Amino acid sequence: MRFTAKYFLISLLLMGFLACDSSTAPKPEYLFKASMLVKENHTWYKAFKYFGELLSERSGGRMKLQVYPSEQLAKELEALRLIRAGVIDMTISASSLTNFAEIMTFSDMPFLLRDTVAMQKLINSAIGKRIEREMIEKIGIRPMGYFQRGERHLTSNRPITHPDDLDELIIRVPNAPSYVVAWKAIGAKPTPMAFSEVFSSLQQGTIEAQENPFAMIKNAGFSEVQKYLNLTGHVISWGYPLVGEKQFQRLPDDLKAIFLQAAKEMQAYEHRLFLENESKVQEDLKAAGMIFVTVDKNAFIENGEKAVYESLSPEMQEVYDEIKKITR
Repeated sequence: MRFTAKYFLISLLLMGFLACDSSTAPKPEYLFKASMLVKENHTWYKAFKYFGELLSERSGGRMKLQVYPSEQLAKELEALRLIRAGVIDMTISASSLTNFAEIMTFSDMPFLLRDTVAMQKLINSAIGKRIEREMIEKIGIRPMGYFQRGERHLTSNRPITHPDDLDELIIRVPNAPSYVVAWKAIGAKPTPMAFSEVFSSLQQGTIEAQENPFAMIKNAGFSEVQKYLNLTGHVISWGYPLVGEKQFQRLPDDLKAIFLQAAKEMQAYEHRLFLENESKVQEDLKAAGMIFVTVDKNAFIENGEKAVYESLSPEMQEVYDEIKKITR
């Protein structure tokens, strides 16, 4: 009942957005709504806007995409549920998908991969294809490619160079079991929380630290409430731009072809933006006053890697071992 009421409220919100659209253009046959956790200046948002332009132009207006930033429609985990229910259509996610299929944990697992070369090997492997297949078959959500996220690093208001420095530091983490296990094993106090709540929680002292890639740290303005950027590099991951499988299958074949080609071009466009942005954003964070701290990465790995492995089911431990062979 509560879930149904939430859908109703979100539907009213969407109707309100549509009512505010003064465009006199004819209504599209297929209107997609995408929920973003990032603000408008992030590469993900820009990529989805570009995707929407391609869909509209190449379909002659038969398809249209509306993109809502900053979790206006729903927080990340809720957005996935709403896509499965057919209330909205698209989002970007990775770790939160673990709540629906265990194998998704490997797309965003602490201490699993050492560099982006290993990441590419995993994505292009049989396991990578299995991850994509299980998203469709078990979750009912179709990946439209992938976006490289960059290494995740810890921000805080005191320097952290070694796990011993954590001392039960309250750290916001995504709603993903492997993150909770890893940070708890290292010596922190991990607290799952929606991304849109992190800034205010840091400001109010509800949490003391958070971890994200450089671009997300800048996009959320964390330099205003965090002084130190500790270069833990504890996760090398990617995010999936996603569309509901039912929503995709409703398209006729000609529009499916346009959709899939536009999705490929969106991925390439986002990757160009990511590469252009990655070095610049670090300089921007330093200019904003953040102090970059070198850490003992091996100490973090030694404390966290085993705990993450032992938290997996026997089947997923076998997958983990295979990934380690693939990515050597």
